[in-house]
Amino acid sequence: MKKVLAVIGIVLAVGVLLVAGGIGTYWYRNLHWYDAYEKALTQVNAVEQQATLPSGRVINYGEVKNDKPALLLIHGQTVAWEDYALVMPKLSENWHIYAIDVYGHGKSAHDASAYYLDVNGDDIIWFIDNVIGQPAVVAGHSNGALTAAYVAAYGGSNIKGVVLEDPPVFSTEGENWEQSFAYLDTFKVLHDYDQSDKSECWEAYYLRNCYWGQLFMKDSMPGIADYAQKYHEDHPGEYVKIGFMPASTWSVFRYMQDYDFQYGENFYDLSWCHGVSHRQMLSDINVPCVYLHAKEELSEDGTLLCAASREQAERAVGYIGTNARLVETDTNDHAIHTVHQDVYLDAVNSLLP
Repeated sequence: MKKVLAVIGIVLAVGVLLVAGGIGTYWYRNLHWYDAYEKALTQVNAVEQQATLPSGRVINYGEVKNDKPALLLIHGQTVAWEDYALVMPKLSENWHIYAIDVYGHGKSAHDASAYYLDVNGDDIIWFIDNVIGQPAVVAGHSNGALTAAYVAAYGGSNIKGVVLEDPPVFSTEGENWEQSFAYLDTFKVLHDYDQSDKSECWEAYYLRNCYWGQLFMKDSMPGIADYAQKYHEDHPGEYVKIGFMPASTWSVFRYMQDYDFQYGENFYDLSWCHGVSHRQMLSDINVPCVYLHAKEELSEDGTLLCAASREQAERAVGYIGTNARLVETDTNDHAIHTVHQDVYLDAVNSLLP
């Protein structure tokens, strides 16, 4: 009997160790999600630089130098140029990469007068003409894809093709805006926090009020928000890290210290488009275009859980015309360049000269 109990004790002890080891590994991987980004940036020898425009505004960018054709990458909301890191090693096999920080993000100019589609777009066209100095393909993600569409439409002969990665077409000029995931999960929360007394950190406020949390983890979010606030207080000057949650749910916090909330306010109040019609802009694109669309998905209350519906994507491609083709992924993951790298690489490389 003693031998049996001893064996049971050993088995239980081993089980506890295995469980603890599994939890520890999971926690460690979540906290160190950015290690893979740093490794990729080192692998391609990405160099961070800055260009100053005649206006005095600064565009910060990462460059991967080689003798390949030029590719300009424009990131989406609340991140920075390094968001493309994981796909850069494969991209650099065929492209000389320039990845910019959008105004109001990262180390580019934080100048509220430039937080508009046309103003930022015109400055990116200047960047292509004066810094890149040769024909380029432009690829943008999310609202960066709308900026890429503007550059493709009005950038002249130096624009040779464009990849529009899951742009929020039509919604960001008002079409069903307040029923969109982007509005409910990001821009309304950004606006409400900026108008609040800021008694808690942004990360805690977001987790307490984000749409996805209310949709999928309503009962858990207050406790998670409290954890974020405690982490913020215990680690001043750091972005909040949450080891017990997948990094994909909070990794964006890394970039928020270099994000100007006024940029988001221009989406909240629909002023970012600055009078630029999506229909006209898309119709003015005359270069080859690949439109990448994340699969449409609706919540139970009818909210669109993606940047654009299938109908909106098809309408956008229709305005561009025969120069464009629509490619749809099999999930609603917005960051196609991260989640569906092969699809993204095929789209970009299809525009090689």
